[in-house]
Amino acid sequence: MIIYGLSTCSDCQKARKALEAVCKDVTFRDVRADPLYEEELETLIAEFGDRLVDRKSNDYRGLNEWLKNSEAEAQIAAQPKVMARPVLHDGDNWYLGWDEAVQKAVLPA
Repeated sequence: MIIYGLSTCSDCQKARKALEAVCKDVTFRDVRADPLYEEELETLIAEFGDRLVDRKSNDYRGLNEWLKNSEAEAQIAAQPKVMARPVLHDGDNWYLGWDEAVQKAVLPA
């Protein structure tokens, strides 16, 4: 399983810790240190659409008006911290966030 997020994100840290605790093979990718490739970003946009951008974040509010009115790809490429997180990739399945529904889907009962 791959977790895409930020090393400083508390939800990313919780997801990683919970998944490693149940012996999941987890790879963590900090999208700020290792930005998404164009093809990866296209895949995530196809899966999640505009939900991939966290419009409540301070980083999003700090974008200029041109970027705020741009496509999600441009926003995340310019400022990776605006990506909603964590994004989990498990085989053919993609998950966004670390809410109860995601936890039920990826953690054993």
